[in-house]
Amino acid sequence: MTENVFIVDDELQDLRIDKYLSLLMEDSSRSFLQKLIKDQKVLVNNSPIKSSYKVQAGDVINLTIPEPITANIEPEKMDLDIIYEDEDVLIVNKPKDLVVHPAPGHYSGTLVNGLMEHCKEHLSNINGVLRPGIVHRIDKDTTGALIVCKNDYSHNFIAEQLKVHSITRKYIALVYGTFEESDGTVNKPIGRSKADRKKMAITPDGKEAITHYRVLASNDKFSYIECQLETGRTHQIRVHMSSINHPLVGDDVYSNRPCPYKLQGQTLHAKTIGFIHPSTKEYVEFEAPIPEYFNHLLEINGLVSQ
Repeated sequence: MTENVFIVDDELQDLRIDKYLSLLMEDSSRSFLQKLIKDQKVLVNNSPIKSSYKVQAGDVINLTIPEPITANIEPEKMDLDIIYEDEDVLIVNKPKDLVVHPAPGHYSGTLVNGLMEHCKEHLSNINGVLRPGIVHRIDKDTTGALIVCKNDYSHNFIAEQLKVHSITRKYIALVYGTFEESDGTVNKPIGRSKADRKKMAITPDGKEAITHYRVLASNDKFSYIECQLETGRTHQIRVHMSSINHPLVGDDVYSNRPCPYKLQGQTLHAKTIGFIHPSTKEYVEFEAPIPEYFNHLLEINGLVSQ
């Protein structure tokens, strides 16, 4: 554990504390410092504060950097479906039944284990030992395109785009029912369910969540839709579509309708991901092929041409 003490001088007062600390600790990323603040490892005049706090002349700042947590995460040989790769980023097409990153007590068989074998030491470490390279995630049984960052610079660059909602994220889904309109927007805040803490729900005090959708095809039972995320809340598409009475086929968490097919989780695929590239500063876009099971469902329901 490392202890640091700073006293704010006149020249740097009125800066946000995360910006102030990033100037004094050049080897630490702003994201790392913000996490320390959130974990109350940063005290101003012996009191915890938020990242938005503006330092004042004479403030005494105590910063504690905990010892790194050592987790037994080992590289594992894995057949990764890589859509694109360069020195900064890797786009992987994640299959069903694959957890993105390890969690306490579950340190093997995740995408991260496979990435550690494939990328060796070339993964960002901003999110710590459990999530190297991971800047965003998709659910275990959601398939499709995921950005992996191979260094801290690209991680911060992509994370900032996620923060301001400028990354293009288009999903396709098969949902119950037919729509009266050809497109629409669901703008409902999402937070942790008070009835079941393992689920998300539409809650007045939740975080802003916006999903745009358009109908690609439909029959009398199902609709094949494309959803574009403006925000990226946990289970956002699943919660939003359920809230307008169009739950995803196969979703055993947010749908109470009996599924007519033997499926492993929700029929949801992250098809398109687009962003400004960290090095070229040009917009790039990638597509993940639609899984075979998904295409089969579309074909047998007459929602695409066979």
